Amino acid sequence: MSLSSSLRPVDPISLPYVWRVEDLAAEQAVIPTGHPLLDAQLPGGGWPVGSMIEILQSRPAQHVWQLLLPGLARSLSLHAGPVILIGAPHEPFAPSLRARGVPGERLLWVKSDKESARLWAAEQALRCAQAAAVLAWVPQARSDALRRLHLAAQQQGRLLFVFRGLQARQSASPARLRLGVEGVDTLELRIFKRRGPPLEEALHLAPHSERLAALLEARKRRASTAWVPSKAPPLPERSHVLDRTAAFT
Repeated sequence: MSLSSSLRPVDPISLPYVWRVEDLAAEQAVIPTGHPLLDAQLPGGGWPVGSMIEILQSRPAQHVWQLLLPGLARSLSLHAGPVILIGAPHEPFAPSLRARGVPGERLLWVKSDKESARLWAAEQALRCAQAAAVLAWVPQARSDALRRLHLAAQQQGRLLFVFRGLQARQSASPARLRLGVEGVDTLELRIFKRRGPPLEEALHLAPHSERLAALLEARKRRASTAWVPSKAPPLPERSHVLDRTAAFT
């Protein structure tokens, strides 16, 4: 009997331990992104902890907070330390971040214009025992430097986001997850790399959370139905003496 005749087709559904091409790999630890549409497309249902997540953008800082704030707020609730920003292109606006669950005093901003200094600071930040997350803007980093950051995040079990330009998509990267972020109001996300099959279509995330969108819509309805007098009643005549007295009381 030949070898070919002895082989029988096997139904992959009957083999639960076989990783089929259409499946997403399981992640050991994740932080929910706060965007259900995105979570549904990520292995494990969230940001992978202990690996590098690469975010590619045409312009630095575009929609960074809108995308990351829910997950960062969750990570801060699990760790006593700060979210560490390495080479952030703009100063964070603390009141807005606090309203979304990330107090300004829980942010540590490390400034440096040198790429080598940013990479060194990011690697040291990943080794901080209580760091909740590390965000590093290193657009010119080479693959070997990125590999060191990935290994440091893996060894320390840290949440790590690295930001580079869209042109970096053509270069190799050790990142377990690579996203492209575009859009003005609605976020357009493209998953370039994940532990599973590629995702051809883009994901579109609403500019506000469902709760905030409902509040804004309710405010808009109240404003449109509010009563506005057609003509304000005339003010009573007052003497100059009373006016001066009122000014000094």
